[in-house]
Amino acid sequence: MESRGLNRDLLASPVGIDGVRIIAKSEEGQDVAFTHLHCVNMRSGGHAHGHTQIRKMETCDKQSRLVLSWEIRDIPTDSRTTVQARAALLDIRRNWFEQRFKRTGALSDIAEAVSAAQQAVNLTPTGHPDLAARLGNLGGSLGDRFVRTGALSDIDESVSATQQGVDLTPANHPDLSLMLSNLGISCAVRFKRTGTLNDLAESISATQRAVKLTPAGHPNLPTTLASLGTSLRLRFEHTGTLSDIAESISATRQAVELIPAGHPDLPDVLASLGRSLATRFMRTGALSDIAESISTTRQAVDLTPAAHPDLPDKLTQLGNACRVRFVRTGALNDLAESISAIQRAIELPPTGHPNLPHTLTSLGVSFGVRFERTGALSDIAESISATRRAVELTPAGHPALPEMLDSLGISFSFRSRRTGALSDLAESISASRQAVELTPVNHPGLPVMLYNLGVSCIDRFERTGALNDLAESISAIQRAVKLTPADHPSLPHMLTSLGNSFGHRFERTGILSDIAESISTTQKAIELTPVGDPELSIRLSNFASLLASRFERTGVLADIDESISASQQAVRLTPVDHPNLPIKLTILGSSFMLRFRRTSAISDIAESISATRQAVELTPAGHPELPARLTSLGSSLGCRFERTGALSDIAESISSMQQAIELTPAGHPALPHRLNGSGFSFLFRFRRTGALSDITESISVTRQAVELTPADHPHLPDMLGNLGGSSRYRFERTGALNDLSESISAIQRAVKLTPTGHPRLPLLLSSLGLSFIRRFQRTGVVSDLDESILATQRAVELTPADHPTLPGMLSNLAGSLDHRFTRTGDLSDITKSILAIRQAVDLTPADHPNLPGMLLNLGISCRHRFERTDELNDLAESFSAIQRAIDHASAGDSNLPIMFKSLGIAFELRSQRTRALSDNAESISATQKAVELTPAGHPALLGMLHDLGRSLYNRSVLTGSRDDLNTSIVHSMSAATCGYGCPSERLSAARLWARVSYQHYPDSPQTLDAFDTAVQLMSLIVSLDQTVEHRHTLLQEISGIPCQAAAVGCSLGRADKAVEWLEQGRCLVWTQLNKLRTQIGGLRMHDENLAQHVLDVSRQLENAGSRQGSHIDMSISEKISAEDEARAHLELANEWDTLLGNVRSNIPGFENFLQPSPCSSLLQHLPDSGPIVIINVHEDRCDAIALVAGLDEPFHIPLHGFSQEKANTYCNELTAHLQRKELRMRAVKADTDEKEDTENEPAERAIRPSVNKKLGTEIFCGILRCLWNEVVKPILDALGFSRLESSSETALPRIWWCPTGPMSFLPLHAAGIYGGKDSDSILNYAVSSYTPSIALLADRVKNDRPIDKNVSGLFLTSQPNVPGLCLISGTTAEVRSIHKQVVGHGVRVLKFEGSDVTVDKALEHMEMFSCIHLACHASQAQKEPLQSRFRFHSGSLELSTIIRKNLKNADPAFLSACQTSTGEERLSEEVVHLAAGMLAAGYRRVVATMWAIADKHAPEVATDFYGYLLDRRVEADGSGFDGSDSAYALHQAIKRLRHRIGDSEQSLLTWIPYVHFGF
Repeated sequence: MESRGLNRDLLASPVGIDGVRIIAKSEEGQDVAFTHLHCVNMRSGGHAHGHTQIRKMETCDKQSRLVLSWEIRDIPTDSRTTVQARAALLDIRRNWFEQRFKRTGALSDIAEAVSAAQQAVNLTPTGHPDLAARLGNLGGSLGDRFVRTGALSDIDESVSATQQGVDLTPANHPDLSLMLSNLGISCAVRFKRTGTLNDLAESISATQRAVKLTPAGHPNLPTTLASLGTSLRLRFEHTGTLSDIAESISATRQAVELIPAGHPDLPDVLASLGRSLATRFMRTGALSDIAESISTTRQAVDLTPAAHPDLPDKLTQLGNACRVRFVRTGALNDLAESISAIQRAIELPPTGHPNLPHTLTSLGVSFGVRFERTGALSDIAESISATRRAVELTPAGHPALPEMLDSLGISFSFRSRRTGALSDLAESISASRQAVELTPVNHPGLPVMLYNLGVSCIDRFERTGALNDLAESISAIQRAVKLTPADHPSLPHMLTSLGNSFGHRFERTGILSDIAESISTTQKAIELTPVGDPELSIRLSNFASLLASRFERTGVLADIDESISASQQAVRLTPVDHPNLPIKLTILGSSFMLRFRRTSAISDIAESISATRQAVELTPAGHPELPARLTSLGSSLGCRFERTGALSDIAESISSMQQAIELTPAGHPALPHRLNGSGFSFLFRFRRTGALSDITESISVTRQAVELTPADHPHLPDMLGNLGGSSRYRFERTGALNDLSESISAIQRAVKLTPTGHPRLPLLLSSLGLSFIRRFQRTGVVSDLDESILATQRAVELTPADHPTLPGMLSNLAGSLDHRFTRTGDLSDITKSILAIRQAVDLTPADHPNLPGMLLNLGISCRHRFERTDELNDLAESFSAIQRAIDHASAGDSNLPIMFKSLGIAFELRSQRTRALSDNAESISATQKAVELTPAGHPALLGMLHDLGRSLYNRSVLTGSRDDLNTSIVHSMSAATCGYGCPSERLSAARLWARVSYQHYPDSPQTLDAFDTAVQLMSLIVSLDQTVEHRHTLLQEISGIPCQAAAVGCSLGRADKAVEWLEQGRCLVWTQLNKLRTQIGGLRMHDENLAQHVLDVSRQLENAGSRQGSHIDMSISEKISAEDEARAHLELANEWDTLLGNVRSNIPGFENFLQPSPCSSLLQHLPDSGPIVIINVHEDRCDAIALVAGLDEPFHIPLHGFSQEKANTYCNELTAHLQRKELRMRAVKADTDEKEDTENEPAERAIRPSVNKKLGTEIFCGILRCLWNEVVKPILDALGFSRLESSSETALPRIWWCPTGPMSFLPLHAAGIYGGKDSDSILNYAVSSYTPSIALLADRVKNDRPIDKNVSGLFLTSQPNVPGLCLISGTTAEVRSIHKQVVGHGVRVLKFEGSDVTVDKALEHMEMFSCIHLACHASQAQKEPLQSRFRFHSGSLELSTIIRKNLKNADPAFLSACQTSTGEERLSEEVVHLAAGMLAAGYRRVVATMWAIADKHAPEVATDFYGYLLDRRVEADGSGFDGSDSAYALHQAIKRLRHRIGDSEQSLLTWIPYVHFGF
């Protein structure tokens, strides 16, 4: 490179100038080097005239040696010449700093340039010919500084200075065109900063004037035309007016044509043309424009010298253009060229070049775009790295910094979408927020940055569900829209994004106003989008999605129709090779699928699959959107499978769903949706094939989806509903109650979360009703039946008449009504059921896969009505419907076995009606087919085996076939012992097995096995996972089984089995409670932790048993809470079973831990003081079984003179007699003897309205006489009991009665003949007590231990005046008398009267004192026995509360109240009354009453009772109280009462109610 010096005549040093900077230029006129000469030094001594000095000059690329020579001369000048010379030198100074600033970007350089230009202007007087040029120079430097700093004052001054220069330039001055061109450039620069269209108009006007003033052929014309093109392009970008971009391209093309080949300006103008063509392409999508843009930009690059400082900018522009074409065509080679070109651009400029950050940002964008296409994490890492470096290289305060931060935010957002990393989203939002904060309010780039911030916030919302992110997104984009002029071409884009944000919030909250705003905003965006704009198809597609979302929420068909129309238009407007086509096809497919679900039109689902499959095929492997499109395809295929039943569809659906999940990274916000979809597909296939693996997988993936979904997410109800449905289906397959509990709980939560009016609500309600009915079938809880009908009725009411889901909902409602009919027998229910299911059948297309199931339900309902009405038309319709169901069902339909079973039942019913063997044969054939089609282990199999066994037995009765009989027994036995399925079904089979075996093979061991199985199954039906109340309800239907079994045992000479069966099948609830309170001391010695776990779970189970179940009047929240309690109860019961299994299998000696005791074990722990006598009553026979200490086996005493009929008669007569005497249920006052004064008789200790009737004395005495002659006396004789006269000193033996059935309500302890010469009674032979079960008494004997002396003592309370109840003043005298007695004997005692004690305090005192005496009102709750109670002034002490207390030191409890041992007739085998409850709570012995007691005599009985015990105290008792002789004490007190009042009937009614329970 040649260096050239300056002419000597130009090197003048005026006074005041200290030095001169010398710039060396190349031959091409380029500045290549500079140095500085100090004028003062040159004049100073040592430098002679003509001296030569060698100086080193700084060049742009290296240090060069340049020879400078000078000569010092004195030139006389005047002051004006000196000033202008100085101004000229300032011009030189300004030029030099300007050039260096363009190279380095150093603010100090541009500051020096501006300062020099300003000084030059200041030194130039008005009117001076150079002033206009210097104002132009000042404007140029200020403009350059503005570009660097963004300070508006600079660009304002730049425009002002340049405008002044123009104004000062004469119209005919050759420089005017250049000045106008510079003004146009300055105005254009200011427009970029402020967005003020006036600036742009001024720019175009000035540049157009410049063009006109520039003569053809002038060397400045091309660059001026290029400047005009740039300004027109800027206006197009702002207004979207196509004529502007056309003129821009035309002007720039003309500039290119005017520049000769090889001219140094040609590359710049070509580059400008490329930019304008690319801009038009982005507006029109014309590939020819972007192709020409790339071509011209390549030319520009090729024509720019390798070392030219503008080459990096042109390479960057080329890279950007190639990237834009890639976005349109998807051609990866364009993207490769983009990255390659920009990477070259980065390598060219020296470190610190001011344009480097911009180039790095462009590289980051290209890498980001390639990442979007390939999903390669290395690309997005490069993108972030490049953009972050751009940010780091950009000084704080630089106007380009916000743009680079914005780009960095976008790159982080892209990576987060791929990895789900929240840290990336946080970085993205942080960078975007900084960009917004650093951008002036009036900056035209602010709306775009706000928009990008909004998008990043949406991304994080989709990842975390945080509503504050969504709120920030909407706020940011709303600001962006507000700041964007109405005619700005980017406004539609922002409106579209704002609409999407509102749509997201709608999906999250379900608020309809949000989706309405979303649709309205997007519609406005479409209206603002010109026809032909490539963005139109995208906006139409978004619009279609939003309409579909609203359709899902409201069900309005017009929305989904419009959605499909918009989506189809979007697809038509998208070129076949456009990379966005798959997105639009997916949306179209989803819309068709939604309409199919609403209309069930096969053509819609076919269109859906076609569009979605095409979308998948067009999506490259590895594309991040591929999982979403696979999910959509899987959903569409699943929908068609539901409609057609084609297994190939569901197989492909599952495959697509699984592939989508595999391609979705953990933590991705879309993962729950895809898991949910997969769960649906597995469920669909399970419903078709019955494969357990499918339903297990369905539950697993759907449960994952629920767990990954935020609690307030609007899609959570759908996922919960799906989980509930899948869990119910598995229950139907396996019979596991915990699945059904999870089903109800999940769907209840879904219903609660679903707003009223939501189109999905009916489906959820119908599903909930179905789950409730399934649980009712399994457990018999009536509240479940009520809930089912309520839910299914509401579902039907909310479903439009033309909705395709209506038939299914009608079918579910029909099923619920049918079940209520079978429960209540109400014909209106079965009539409504048949009407509903007929309507469902009529609404279901002939080829619909659900039709067979509905026909089956119709057949079942008609059959049930036939069983009730015997109308043959119903049976005929049942046959027809079931046969049609079988004909329509596919070969693998999972309901097919049930269809054949139902057909078999129908034939069996007709057989019973017609006695036709052919019908019986058809029944057997159909049921055998059902058995063959049912997989082993299926819970329905046992019911089918039972039905087959019954049909075979019926045929054996008709034909006498022994083979049929034996096969019947085999099938019944198989059903009963299968080990799975519904326990009630198994019990039915066991009863058939036992009955037939006993009838035909009484001596077979199988007969005993059958009854063993039946009795054992009772405990499975009445299991610990249910409330005590419901257990009692269930027992009402099966409580006769133990008595039947015992009767068989006695008839077979197996009294030991009779005892075992009665013990296992009676008092089940009390036995369960006793097991939960078992002593675990021995277990602690083996495993302390396991023992404690057993204890903890037992206590929780005991409390759970007293919980209140759900009822229909509860709110949904209350029902959910109740269901949660039920689930926890079920889980506790399962845990209890697991614990027992663990103890029995792993700890030696505990193999029978808490198992029912065999008879031999019971015989080892009997009281020595007398026998225990069981009295079993059955329709076949009546027996007494005595267990006597010292005997190795029970002593069987047949009661040949007694029968169940007699027992029922005596019981009914006694009940009626007591009611007439107002002593049970209805009475308030005692019906006293005529001789007694009745006027002032106090009320009894019971709560009843008053009825006063009398009856003859013979009934009551007759009952006592018959009991004596037919039951008690034969037992005493068999046991060898002899009468002891009252004068005898010999103590009477004890006898414990354990009656069954109606005998539980008869006074065995008072059986006898009263009056006359034959007078005799049990009181002369033994002291009677009662025990609910043998095990309870044996346990007391086995674990008899002394009472803790610290708690030994007596707690008494009287409650004479309870609010709302009649006064029983005798209780006060009773308690005071007892208290006085006890105090006199030094016994520890505590007494409270009336309101002095609360219920809670009374409970505390019950734990602190071994004995209690309660003198108060009491009441028996018939429907809910555990709510029987003692009435206190402050409230009620319920039996359910007492039994929760484990009173291990409790001794006697004297219940001086009415009916405390009455019990409930429907639960005679459960002995449910207050006395038994006190035994269960821990009291060893209890004094209670069978009916109402008179307030007059109660204090006497109590006083005599305690007197007997106190008189027998020994010194060793100290202050304690011993109740072990309580039976004798009561016997003696009654004896004394009889002595006072005699043995009249009224006297008998007075003392007989007192009974003793326990040891």
